[in-house]
Amino acid sequence: MKSAHVLRRLEALSSEEAKRGMARYGITPRQTYGVSIPHLRAMAREAGKDHRLAQQLWAVDTRETRILASMVEEPARVSDEQLETWVGEFDYWEICDQCCMNLFEKLPAAYRKAREWSQRRPEFVRRAGFVLMARLAVSDRETEDERFQQFFPFIVQGACDQRIYVKKGVSWALRQIGKRNRELNQRAVALAGEIGAQKSAAARWVARDVLRELTSEGVRRRWEKKRA
Repeated sequence: MKSAHVLRRLEALSSEEAKRGMARYGITPRQTYGVSIPHLRAMAREAGKDHRLAQQLWAVDTRETRILASMVEEPARVSDEQLETWVGEFDYWEICDQCCMNLFEKLPAAYRKAREWSQRRPEFVRRAGFVLMARLAVSDRETEDERFQQFFPFIVQGACDQRIYVKKGVSWALRQIGKRNRELNQRAVALAGEIGAQKSAAARWVARDVLRELTSEGVRRRWEKKRA
């Protein structure tokens, strides 16, 4: 599939109503066609993995072309330089999350970048670090618990960040880690208690958000079902 063909397809699927709807949810790219994620996934399956196409689509700089770039990129051909370039250009939450889910979590550098980015100052770079932690907790089922516990100091540090998309990312990371198994659940609940004891209003919000889910009836039933 050629980039020109992709652009024609996006133009045909463009929706003004969808554009207005996205803005209400904080999806604020500089330019968008208003094409849904399911449509983009279908286009990505048709295109297949294609490093050159991914580079071309990223350079166009629209919401849809950049999300598609993350879907069709070949993980084995992603350099550290490319990772830093892409994450440095994140300017709203959706492109951050889509790149982490579609591409970044599949890379050998994912754990390292999660730690590094969670300490950076730019809002969506920092969010990317915590989104990666959350996604790895879901997708990497073979990794030992200790590797996720190594994220805890970064989560404590990030919990004090007042910016909404950062603190939501922090909460997401700790909640997903705490749902991997009973042991990590107990450790995540204890960590949330420590976070909630801080003076920071952001930290207290994170603690409440985490504890609401990790101590819920649904999570308790999950552990009982596994034990049975």
